[in-house]
Amino acid sequence: MTLENWLPALILLSSLLPGLLIFFLAEERHKTRTILNLGGALIKVALVLVMVGGVFAGRSYESRLTLLPGMDLVLNADALSVLLVTLSAGLWLVTTVYAIGYLEDSPHRSRFFGFFSLCVTSAMGVAMAGNMLTFLMFFELLTLSTYPLVVHRGTPEARRAGRIYLAYTLIGGAALLLGVVWLRVLVGPLDFTETGLLADHAGLDPNALRFIFILLVGGMAVKAALVPLHGWLPQAMVAPAPVSALLHAVAVVKAGAFGIVRVVYDVYGVEFSAELGLLAPLAAVAAVTIVYGSVRALYQDSLKKRLAFSTVSQVSYIVLGTAILGPVASVGGMVHLVHQGLMKITLFFCAGNLAETLGIHRVQEMNGVGRRMPYTMAAFTIGALGMIGVPPLAGFVSKWYLAAGGLDAGQGWVVFVLMASSLLNAGYFLPILYRAWFLPASVPWPRERAMPGRFETHWMLLWPPVITAVLVVLAGVLAAAPFSPLEWAQLIARREYGL
Repeated sequence: MTLENWLPALILLSSLLPGLLIFFLAEERHKTRTILNLGGALIKVALVLVMVGGVFAGRSYESRLTLLPGMDLVLNADALSVLLVTLSAGLWLVTTVYAIGYLEDSPHRSRFFGFFSLCVTSAMGVAMAGNMLTFLMFFELLTLSTYPLVVHRGTPEARRAGRIYLAYTLIGGAALLLGVVWLRVLVGPLDFTETGLLADHAGLDPNALRFIFILLVGGMAVKAALVPLHGWLPQAMVAPAPVSALLHAVAVVKAGAFGIVRVVYDVYGVEFSAELGLLAPLAAVAAVTIVYGSVRALYQDSLKKRLAFSTVSQVSYIVLGTAILGPVASVGGMVHLVHQGLMKITLFFCAGNLAETLGIHRVQEMNGVGRRMPYTMAAFTIGALGMIGVPPLAGFVSKWYLAAGGLDAGQGWVVFVLMASSLLNAGYFLPILYRAWFLPASVPWPRERAMPGRFETHWMLLWPPVITAVLVVLAGVLAAAPFSPLEWAQLIARREYGL
C-alpha cells in the first residue's frame, strides 16, 4: 500500500478516531478533549495540504474497500473533491477553536465534540466519495451525526427543530436511496466519471432517467435548502452558534449543493443533462430560491434566522452556476462553494459573539454595538459586504463569474436575478450595519458577560471570525493568485470537465 492508497482514508480517520475517543471522556477532562480536537484538526489540515499539492501535480489518490461483490466503498481525490475537502478542513480547525471557547463550562461537551467530529468526518466522506454508494452512505451519516448537534441544548424548541430536521432529511434521504438503487439496476456500478457515467449507456429510457434525476437532486435539495424544501434550516437556528456555522458553511447545506454538482457533472454529464431538458428547470428552481430566500430575510428580526434565509439564497448560487451550460458560470458556481463558506461562517461566528457576550439575538438590539465590539462588527461588516457583492471581496468574484457566465451562455436573465439578489442582500444587511455603527448604543445590553483580559470577548471567540474575514478579503483581492479558490475552480473546469 502506498500513500496514494492511504491518504484519503487517513484524512477521514483524522477526525473519526479523535471523535470516537472523545465520546468516552469524562466532562472534566477538558485538556485531553482540547488536545484531541485541535490535534485531529491540525493533522487533517496537514494531510489535506499534501493532497492539494499531489492533485495539482497530477497524482491520483484512492482508497477502496470491497463491501460486497460489485459494491465498493471508494474515497478518491479529484480537483473538485479537493476544493470542498480543503474548505472543510480549514474551517473545521477555526470552528473547533471557536467551539472550545463557546462551550466553556457548558454541560455535555464530550457528547457535543464527539458528534462534531463525526459530522466533519461525514462531510469529508461526501467530498471524497468516488461513487454514488459511498456518497449515499456518508450523506446519510451526515444526517445522523448532525441531529444530536441541533438538539444539543435539549430545550423544547431544540427538540422541535430536531424533529423537523429529521423529517425533512430522512424523506430526502429516502428519495436519494430510491434514485441510487434504480440507477444501479439500470447501469450497474455507479462510479463517478468526468464525462458522466451515463455517457456510455445510450438507449436507456429518457423518461426513467428524468425521474431518477428528480429523485437524486430532490433528495440532495433538502440539505441544499432549495425552495420548497428549505423549511428545516431556519428552525435549526436554535442550535449553538458553532453548529449553525457548521450547518451553513462546512457540512450540511454544502454537502447538498456539492451533491447536485456531482449528479449533473459526474453522473449524468452536463451535456446529457441539457439534452434531457433537466438544466433549465434546475436553473429556474435555483433562481426562485435565490430571490425567495432574500425576500424572507428582509422580514426576520432574529439575527440568526436572517442569516439562515440568507443561506437559503446564497447556496443556490452554486446550483445556478451548475445549471447554466457554460464554463464561466460553472467556475462561478464552484468558487462560490468556498466563498459562501468563508463569508457565512464569519457572520455566524459574529452572531454567536454578540449572543454570548451581550445577549443580543435580534437585529433591533444591535444599536451601537460596533463601538462596544468593534473587531466582531468589523468582521461582520466584511462578511455582509461580501454577501452583497461589493468589490473586491470574495462575493463579488462569484457574482461576476455567474453573471458573465449567464451572458456567455445566452441567458441574460441570470444577470437580473443576481442584481435583484444583490439589492435584496443590501436591503437586509445594510440596516444592520447602520444600526451597529451609526445609532446610539442600546444600553444596557440584554445580558452583558464580563470578559477577562483586554479583548471585547473571549479570544477563542474573537480570532476565528477575524481570521475568516481576512480570508474573505484575500479570496477577492488575490483571486488571480496561484491556488486561490478562483484559480482552483478554473482548474476543475479545465481538467475535470474540459470546459
